[in-house]
Amino acid sequence: MSNDPLLQPYQLKHLTLRNRIIVTAHEPAYPEDGMPKERYRAYTVERAKGGVAMTMTAGSAAVSKDSPPVFNNLLAYKDEIVPWIREMTDAVHEEGAAIMIQLTHLGRRTRWDKGEWLPVVAPSHHREASHRAFPKKIEDWDIERIIKDFADAAERMKAGGMDGVELEAYGHLIDQFNSPLTNDLDGPYGGSLDNRMRFCFDVLKAIRTRVGDDFILGVRYTADECLPGGTGREEGLEISKRLKESGLIDYLNVIRGHIDTDAGLTDVIPIQGMANSPHLDFAGEIRAATKFPTFHAAKIPDVATARHAIASGKVDMVGMTRAHMTDPHIVRKIIEKREDDIRPCVGANYCLDRIYQGGAAYCIHNAATGRELTMPHTIAKADRRKKVVIVGAGPAGLEAARVAGERGHDVVVFEAANDPGGQIRLTAQSERRREMISIIDWRMSQCEKLGVTFHFNTWAETETVQAENPDVVIIATGGMPHTEILSKGNELVVSAWDIISGDVKPGSNVLIFDDAGDHSGLQAAEFLANAGAKVEIMTPDRSFAPEVMAMNLVPYMRSLQKLDVTFTVTYRLESVEKNGNQLVAHVGSDYGGVNKQRTFDQVVINHGTIPLDELYFELKPASSNLGEISHDQLIDGRPQTVWRNADGKFQLFRIGDAVSARNTHAAIYDALRLLKDI
Repeated sequence: MSNDPLLQPYQLKHLTLRNRIIVTAHEPAYPEDGMPKERYRAYTVERAKGGVAMTMTAGSAAVSKDSPPVFNNLLAYKDEIVPWIREMTDAVHEEGAAIMIQLTHLGRRTRWDKGEWLPVVAPSHHREASHRAFPKKIEDWDIERIIKDFADAAERMKAGGMDGVELEAYGHLIDQFNSPLTNDLDGPYGGSLDNRMRFCFDVLKAIRTRVGDDFILGVRYTADECLPGGTGREEGLEISKRLKESGLIDYLNVIRGHIDTDAGLTDVIPIQGMANSPHLDFAGEIRAATKFPTFHAAKIPDVATARHAIASGKVDMVGMTRAHMTDPHIVRKIIEKREDDIRPCVGANYCLDRIYQGGAAYCIHNAATGRELTMPHTIAKADRRKKVVIVGAGPAGLEAARVAGERGHDVVVFEAANDPGGQIRLTAQSERRREMISIIDWRMSQCEKLGVTFHFNTWAETETVQAENPDVVIIATGGMPHTEILSKGNELVVSAWDIISGDVKPGSNVLIFDDAGDHSGLQAAEFLANAGAKVEIMTPDRSFAPEVMAMNLVPYMRSLQKLDVTFTVTYRLESVEKNGNQLVAHVGSDYGGVNKQRTFDQVVINHGTIPLDELYFELKPASSNLGEISHDQLIDGRPQTVWRNADGKFQLFRIGDAVSARNTHAAIYDALRLLKDI
């Protein structure tokens, strides 16, 4: 048996877990009609196949109808969920993993205009900033009803074959009772800690009575809200001890912080540029004080940190949840001594930010996650070896090279720059986003193992490509900043890329016109403001940087607000003219009736990219498919068979920003779903 701490089994009551790594509960927003159907099951089972000890599903499966699903949560209050749960649990158990589900009542952490349009309930009228609903103060009959709902839901989960349930307390209704900040009730459920915890214990007792002792029951809760007037460290420790001493639960899943604001949520679940494992030592303090099984997860993205968490005795089970969205086969690769092959989580948080914006979770650089029914995590070998020529070594080109290499093809990549990376290399120049370069480094490492040939500092032309006698040509040349968007004065502006790269010296009074709404605009603003410039970000949209999304916006705002950057929404830059050594910006509005003039010494445009597609169009006449992609074949996962030119010598495709300005995930998805069938 291995002596790796991570690979040691763990006995949790009657349940033997095969190692010390878990996927903690999270809602990837894959349910259909509130049920964990095929897509949800495939996603969950993939992590079990990868060797994880236990996977927890459903970050917050709803137990009551007045806990409507704001994250496309599973609906645990419906009897029809039981057979779907059974199919999933059976499949996970067949792979040797345990499976639990997280149950909750969201309390105020939802909206009244979702689901059945029922009033939001909480132990006070205080609104949660993130979800904005003013709750009804909970009544005695609500409490009785919800306690029963928890027990009913737990019984359904046991009937569905779950190994246990975890109650989601932190930020949700149970924690809203526990915290003095959100509990304005009088006794018996308000006031003293005894009273505030009564709801939690009533729920636990009702569940335990219903499911018996041979069922794992845990609580994920905050032991320190990190808020003035809230549950502090000392009271959190007392809560921890009381949970253990109740005899009702089998483990503690420790959180530190609060999630009622975007900033609070981001401190609980840190993103790139923020410290790794910031709450691990705190979880260790809880374990040491309670001497009770303790689980924890919060930005533990790498095996070394996870191994330390177990070896040092800080926790009994370590959660690597976002890391398993990036690579579901972490444990298998540890066992096979292939840790270098683990695809690294870069903390981009594309997964969670999409959920909180109402979308499904996707990993920024594993396009198979959430698409297990159609996209492979392991690439199959092709029937016939082909010569594949790829132009461009950004994320799209490198993913194409990796997948083609895994298919067993002879792969050659041409890149005009000195180094791979494309726009990601530019992005990674910001200290906070330097983790992004791992997207490139991992692919380069994989390509080297696969024997992919690279030619850097090489401007590929038609003759360059054709000299390779290719069977397939992939154009992944990306794009260049699109700044010619004004009615006058386009020659007077610079791009956000110019600022980030350092190619253009920062001005002292700068307008950034950002209608792309992505990271580039805010990165440029941060660079300029740190250089001492007075900066204004202007957008014609109702909100700025919508493509950055909530949790990624937090570090930018903390930085830019300190630097006194101004944010102006609903105004459009129309033209720029020179006046001496100053620039006069003419500003209008899509709403009409506005014509303003503003003076700056530098104007920066962030308007996405325009494709670098000259080579594609030069090669197109010589290709067998004339560049055409069958969308039906692409979507269905079938090889491309378009044949439009009898004299064509090779198939030609373009991907990523060489097609149109999108994002890193789209570029990688383009490459994976095309090349997996080449």
